[in-house]
Amino acid sequence: MKVAVIGAGSVGVATAWWLHQAGFEVTVIDRQSQVAQDSTRLGGGLISVGQARPWARPSAPWQLFTGLFQDHAPIMFRPRIDPRQWSWGAAFLWQCLPTKTYHNILNMVRLAEYSKNLTHQLGSDLGIEFQYRPCGVLSLYRHHKDLAQAEHTLDRLRDLGIDRRLLTPAEVMAIEPTLEHSETPIIGGDYTSQDAVGDAYLFTHQLAQHARDAGVRFLYQTTVTRLLCQHGAVQGLEVITADGDYESLHFDQHVIALGSESGLLLHQAGLPYHLYPVKGYTALFDLTDLDQAPEVGVYDPALRLSFARLGNQLRVSGFAELSGFNRTLNDYRCQLIVDHARRHFGACIDPQQGRFWAGLRSATPANVPLIGRTAIKNLYVNTGHSNLGWTMSVGSPKLLADVMAMQPPELDFPYLR
Repeated sequence: MKVAVIGAGSVGVATAWWLHQAGFEVTVIDRQSQVAQDSTRLGGGLISVGQARPWARPSAPWQLFTGLFQDHAPIMFRPRIDPRQWSWGAAFLWQCLPTKTYHNILNMVRLAEYSKNLTHQLGSDLGIEFQYRPCGVLSLYRHHKDLAQAEHTLDRLRDLGIDRRLLTPAEVMAIEPTLEHSETPIIGGDYTSQDAVGDAYLFTHQLAQHARDAGVRFLYQTTVTRLLCQHGAVQGLEVITADGDYESLHFDQHVIALGSESGLLLHQAGLPYHLYPVKGYTALFDLTDLDQAPEVGVYDPALRLSFARLGNQLRVSGFAELSGFNRTLNDYRCQLIVDHARRHFGACIDPQQGRFWAGLRSATPANVPLIGRTAIKNLYVNTGHSNLGWTMSVGSPKLLADVMAMQPPELDFPYLR
């Protein structure tokens, strides 16, 4: 059976791999000239079950409100004349109810744990080198309010089998001694020892090469403009080729794994799922002193910033902007990242030498990705992973491959049906 996977990011490439392993004849289609050129290119680097917490929680509406007026807000909301933005926002507020939040945490933790283990296993089996270090991820708290909220969340995570507890400042420094130089007061933290860091770009490129060697076909510089639907099924894909010509491609099954642009194709096909692009930032700093660089992954929940040492670089990623399909760098927010990086890890970087990037992540209101078959019988989706795209990018494709091969998935999850 011939399957088209639309999207060659980390999720799309892993989807192609697992589908080929399940016996499908797979073609990956992407508008870029090679794999991993959009949100996979420079993500945060954390592979973290401990961060499997939805943005939609009881405190989130106030954060969105303040993000209307403050450019320094970690979550920045810029209203647009866009019905999809407002529809997504209404659904997001519904997901902020406490009962919804716990259910979403449950699904996110299950998928993140499953995917994290599968990433390590697949990387080891295929000999993929992606600067992987199972060093754990440390979360930092600078305000007593955040510490109190974290204690409640950690209780929920422990109920789900995630071993985390609150740490004193001394225990935080014992885990990551370089934070002793931090200019920002740290009143506590928590640590997930089984989490890791790794480079999604390197992983995806090497997995794509293994997929090509196994027989997966890749069509680059090919833009899918429309799903040609008739009689409740996709009859073909309208594409613009590398030569600028319009063509129709035909497959038996189709998977949308197009990241932030997934919602556009789905909406055009009459499937108005709640998906919206969320812009995130990354700053790269060359390490000037390896001894002062963090050994573990570090996350600051109040700032929504992650810090990961990958090779000879410190990667600082995060923030969230709901401003449509806008990848423009905001100079003020770039400078904020520099300031926070300097305060936490100024001893190992030159803050004046940062390089910046912005990417769009596809997000559902619940932060729980969409996996499974749509109402169109030969159309499947694997999208909406939000800030946990790298963490979930190997596990969610395996689950979708099981669904498409009509095998019982290895994980209990709210699949689309």
